[in-house]
Amino acid sequence: MIVEQIYTGCLAQGAYYIESNGEAAVIDPLRAVQSYIDMASRNGAKVKYVLETHFHADFVSGHVDLAKKTGAKIVFGPKAEPAFDAYIANDGEILPLGDISIKVLHTPGHTFESTCYLLINADGKPCCVFTGDTLFIGDVGRPDLAQKGNITEKDLAGMLFESLNTKLKKLPDDVIVYPAHGAGSACGKNMSRETWDTIGNQKKVNYALRAETKEQFISEVTDGLAPPPYYFPENVKLNKTGYESFDSVLERSFKALQPREISFLVSEETALILDTRHQNDFVQGFIPGSVFIGIGGDFAPWVGTLIRDIHQPLIIVADPGKEQEVITRLSRVGYDNVLGYLEGGMEIWKMSGGELDNIETITADNLGSLVNNDQETNIFDVRREGEYEAEHVENARFTPLSYLNDHMEAFQREGSNYIHCASGFRSVIAISILKARGIHNVVNIGGGFKAIKESGAVPVTDFVCSSAQ
Repeated sequence: MIVEQIYTGCLAQGAYYIESNGEAAVIDPLRAVQSYIDMASRNGAKVKYVLETHFHADFVSGHVDLAKKTGAKIVFGPKAEPAFDAYIANDGEILPLGDISIKVLHTPGHTFESTCYLLINADGKPCCVFTGDTLFIGDVGRPDLAQKGNITEKDLAGMLFESLNTKLKKLPDDVIVYPAHGAGSACGKNMSRETWDTIGNQKKVNYALRAETKEQFISEVTDGLAPPPYYFPENVKLNKTGYESFDSVLERSFKALQPREISFLVSEETALILDTRHQNDFVQGFIPGSVFIGIGGDFAPWVGTLIRDIHQPLIIVADPGKEQEVITRLSRVGYDNVLGYLEGGMEIWKMSGGELDNIETITADNLGSLVNNDQETNIFDVRREGEYEAEHVENARFTPLSYLNDHMEAFQREGSNYIHCASGFRSVIAISILKARGIHNVVNIGGGFKAIKESGAVPVTDFVCSSAQ
């Protein structure tokens, strides 16, 4: 028996490959499916099932492509209503796989169709459970994404409480928990960086599993939920209805463009230039109007959060050799409308005489000099709420990057706006968006809050201040 977790850090997502006696199952695969096919082929196995824990909101699953390429059966739990051919399993149903079996556990609450899959070994012993977004390490799935009609997030949280207590908490303590996500995912609020644990330990340390009453559980699970990213409903739709083959997307998008073609597409097709290089390279020179989201960070989730139209035509600027990776990672969240990439990268743009813009950057000490000389300094903090509440620059305005579009009026049209994040990645994203919106009097604070605090040049406070409205 083989059980392999395939973890993708950019999405904080775990897919799973299971194999027994020549038969394989893949749980919650990513959209580029060749790696799963290769795994089975190396072992002479046939993919029998593609098991989906639910209709994912944060990424486009590879279930449709993988089934087409392998002849595998797509399996959902009860209440799922996909628009394509799939097997809807019953609660408690046993799916045979080689010498082992997989038991279907319907666990509604995160969504109505949410389902866990319990792996039972050849000796008939439960050994691990694939919990999707029902149970994470340190958390449970948020109950606000599947609200419809008269069903509220509190109703869903109540369903989740019942699912956990009647299904998962009753499993043996030594059963391993394999969730669909870890820390960094927007599908929960308190996820651990660990990617697996046991049922027994989670009952001890997971706040949601320690709740003694349904009322307590509902209160704790629904408290402090941030609004979901804008692309979530679009991804759910793609996962329910199907999508264009990733192979077709890659073939269409992997198109080299010359500078003159890019200028035309920006002006005539309202294409957005997405610059994916390192932030240190971006600040020194970029195509005017470009939005920066570096491939080295949480790339796909930031794209889905900040580029609100999933159908937005995109032109990629990347380090040469990275273009296919960028297209692949965009497709994971359904951003398939890539018109092409700048052939040869920014060096070719510069050689062509193309116009350049840059970002002014100052050090934390420079900022301290401005503040200490009583110069008016409009400082903006684009970190997450928890980071800001823990400690922040005195008098800094809280304008979180995730909701930057809602804070445009906070930025001054005269003077300079000084912007920082934790270390310098998110502030450059924010500044690129502001400049693309016509706000050019923006200055990056190099090294972010980390450098500010270490310098001691600017007063820092650790109490909660009211956020910018």
